[in-house]
Amino acid sequence: MFKGFNGTRRVAVTGFGCVTPIGIGREAFWESLANGRSGTRRIESFDPSNFKVQIAGEAVGFDWETQLEQQDRKHVPRTVPLALAAAREAIADAGVDPLSLTDDEARHFGVVLGTGGGGLAFTEKQFGHWYSGNERKGSIYTIPSSTHGGLSSELSMVFGLHGLSHVISTGCTSSTDAFFYAAQHIALGRQDIMFTGGVDSPIAPGILRGFEVMRVVTDKWNHDPGRACRPFSKDRSGIVIGEGSWIFVLEEFEKARARGAKIYAEVAGYGATCDAYHRVRLEENGVEPARAMTLAMDDAGIATKKIDYINLHGTSTELNDRIETKALKLAFGEQAYNIPMSATKSQIGHPQGAAGAAGIGAALLAIDKGIIAPTINLEEPDPDCDLDYVPNVSREKKVDFALCNCIGFGSKNSALVLIRPA
Repeated sequence: MFKGFNGTRRVAVTGFGCVTPIGIGREAFWESLANGRSGTRRIESFDPSNFKVQIAGEAVGFDWETQLEQQDRKHVPRTVPLALAAAREAIADAGVDPLSLTDDEARHFGVVLGTGGGGLAFTEKQFGHWYSGNERKGSIYTIPSSTHGGLSSELSMVFGLHGLSHVISTGCTSSTDAFFYAAQHIALGRQDIMFTGGVDSPIAPGILRGFEVMRVVTDKWNHDPGRACRPFSKDRSGIVIGEGSWIFVLEEFEKARARGAKIYAEVAGYGATCDAYHRVRLEENGVEPARAMTLAMDDAGIATKKIDYINLHGTSTELNDRIETKALKLAFGEQAYNIPMSATKSQIGHPQGAAGAAGIGAALLAIDKGIIAPTINLEEPDPDCDLDYVPNVSREKKVDFALCNCIGFGSKNSALVLIRPA
């Protein structure tokens, strides 16, 4: 139970669904994670020939049209069908049918999602229609569908949910923050059940160009995409953009147990800080990311030696990986060398605001199945990155306490603790 606020109710994770670059659906995602597969490939959604970067982690094979009525398909961004598909899988997994709820129950079922770009790729496409004189190809709902808040509204409308409907956008930490915000509302008795998690789909020409201009994406692996994302490796050269959705069902713990639901994990603690330093870069000392992790463990009421696994932010940039390693040593001391940890982005790329939710999915795999997914492409570690990143091959290990670490643009840091249900 969270110590950090006066909540009296425990929070359980009872459902999980996803659409990812390494598999459509929870079991496909987990199976690919455990086997160290990469989802990075040449971009298929548009012709990248004129770009320095021609690769990304796309959810190839996702049939988005099945998620929407025909009249809605031109009016919403790709993030909406991504989120709907994951949400439908999550509620089926949890054994909950939102459409059968009473009016009062529907008022206590809310949605809090995290996203970084939201409808930005959709906006880019719509403006392209307008600027080229093809207004009839555009959507009359360009403005509301381009806002981040419209994302949770779509889920609320489809499932008939009258609880709160919010979207958190704090950069790469968005879905970690959304997950906590949703859990907090259950702990405080304001909602009984929540959709939460993250969704992002930033693979579009203008967005890719923007990342190129910032010089944070790697352009050295177009010839061998699967090896492009290389967190903590000596020869890492930048992020790989990714997309996907990872949606979870959260419930009040005792109610979930009473109805016989499978409980993947209990939400135990959260911490967030800000370096207040730079629009993009982390401060070199690593103090604030370390403090976020410490706050999360303090919130959960556990000591550093209890943590069995850490899911890392691990972007594959020279600066981020080095500073994250430094922060881990500040937070855990010598114990940092004894904790297995891994970077999910090495397999899926960086899905921006959905990154935290992807890491939570990997942490649930570790708790539920006793499998720690690897950091792939870790062939020659950076001497400054000398912790146990579970290189290249997954590891079997019982995990009772997992910590998920996120670091975002604007020097934001968030950390979350999940524990095995008891």
